[in-house]
Amino acid sequence: MADPLSLVNDLLAPVFADIAGAPADPVVRPSDRADAQVNGALPLAKQLGTNPREIAQRVVDSGALQTVCTDVEIAGPGFINLTFDDAFLAAELGAIAVGDRLGIVADPHPRTVVIDYSAPNVAKEMHAGHLRTTVIGDALVRMLEFAGHTVIRENHIGDWGRPFGMLIEHLLDIGEDVAAEGMQQGDLDGFYKAANAKFADDEEFQARSRDRVVKLQSYDPETIALWERLVEMSTAYFNQVYDKLDVLLTDDDLMGESVYQPKMQETIDRLRSAELLEESDGATVVFPPGFTNRDNEPLPLIVQARTGGFNYATSDLTCVIDRVERLGADLLLYVVGAPQAQHLQMVFEVAKMAGWLEPPAEAVHVSFGSVLGEDRKMLRSRSGDAVKLVELLDEAVERAAAAVAEKNPDLDDAERDEVARTIGIGAVKYADLSTDRIKDYVFDWDRMLAFEGNTAPYLQYAHARICSIFRRAEVDRTSVRSTEIALGEPPERELAKRLLAYPSALDDTLATYSPHKLCTYLFDLAQDFMSFYEHCPVMKADEPVRSSRLALSDLTARTLEHGLGLLGITAPEAM
Repeated sequence: MADPLSLVNDLLAPVFADIAGAPADPVVRPSDRADAQVNGALPLAKQLGTNPREIAQRVVDSGALQTVCTDVEIAGPGFINLTFDDAFLAAELGAIAVGDRLGIVADPHPRTVVIDYSAPNVAKEMHAGHLRTTVIGDALVRMLEFAGHTVIRENHIGDWGRPFGMLIEHLLDIGEDVAAEGMQQGDLDGFYKAANAKFADDEEFQARSRDRVVKLQSYDPETIALWERLVEMSTAYFNQVYDKLDVLLTDDDLMGESVYQPKMQETIDRLRSAELLEESDGATVVFPPGFTNRDNEPLPLIVQARTGGFNYATSDLTCVIDRVERLGADLLLYVVGAPQAQHLQMVFEVAKMAGWLEPPAEAVHVSFGSVLGEDRKMLRSRSGDAVKLVELLDEAVERAAAAVAEKNPDLDDAERDEVARTIGIGAVKYADLSTDRIKDYVFDWDRMLAFEGNTAPYLQYAHARICSIFRRAEVDRTSVRSTEIALGEPPERELAKRLLAYPSALDDTLATYSPHKLCTYLFDLAQDFMSFYEHCPVMKADEPVRSSRLALSDLTARTLEHGLGLLGITAPEAM
């Protein structure tokens, strides 16, 4: 089943094509004056050099909308206002109510998608800055998988490079057991800072660290074993964070920089074979067209330093090759902060120049803004350090527990703890996802944990409230899903139209990889339900209206739960 607007578009497309003599868009849009408006007559009339009202009349006379509309009216210079038939809306609701996909049809052209997201650094703490990449990437994974695509999660962790010389030597100095205990307690920053401080002050430690880097790059077995232990301890802690955050990432999704190290020389060789390499100030570079510096001079992408070493560009180009050629991906999504935009654009362009990224394969930078404090600067702790992500999540649960205890003191301890976790983590994730990802946003505890407004607690409470209706009525929710729905009141019609718009909301979200669009839809749905519940009695209504309204309520709860689930947020049945 489809959104009524999509269905109207499909019904009118052949009519417009017949008039135009070629495919033409009916341009069906929501309207404040009717259920929908067809705007395609105006651009088509301009194209054909005729009167738009005459085209609109031909569309109306075609009778294509007889089965779905009770009123079709031409307005203004050629708009067509539509009023949907209540029986049509009810039938569409009935069709989606008996299925599990809520009207969403799998994409007829599935793709193989690699999503690069989260990407913490070994031996470094995950901070608030990792929140956005992790939750945006996780939501896109869930949506794309549900839409029918093959999705490969890649957590491109920083696990290679010069700093690992000093980190391995520091590991040897303090002992693996001491290091493991500190990291298990979340003190990755302490480990890194101690190693860095020792490197700055101790020349003997500097010499050992540099020697260890050479051994690491030479794949010395003892050094590799120590490096693996360091990675293991760090990823164990990352998994604790991912568990708290309730995201899908596992160790199977790890694809660190180290994986691509042995393949980088081949990348350079292939660039050379394609005659793309040039020398600039002693470095080996590629000049992708369209990129210039402040002096309007061509901007190079450095793929090999003058010392012969490789860098992020070499690694990222090697990633493209691997993801397209080994994994067979035709869509590469990089959920990476906005400051990396130019770098990634240059990498993508060089990959195209080399023939590694050709249609249908494409790469997309899913960029995002920053998390800000109340001072509208980068979110920091009181000490001025970056906020640790695990501490932020723990505080969210603690604050949610206090709110839940005040709102529903009758919950037992176990129920309260689970609801608090669900609300706290959901609030943090939703506050991030409900913001247009390209924008910065201010981290505000009071706003994100509020039970009113466009927040996770508001949506979760709306879901729990619907579940409570069925508990009080002692009605099994599954028993109403084959009930015939009738739409007698305006709030029922508005709720019906919103429910039927769910597939289009998901389509719009994935078209731009913008989870905030799904958030907006769910908020509008919850508001429509609250209006319906206020104006249309459910429990006190006589049959068959009572059962019809219970069916509408159940479908709303299922849509809220499903939509929140696609965002990685749990919808509790009681709060």
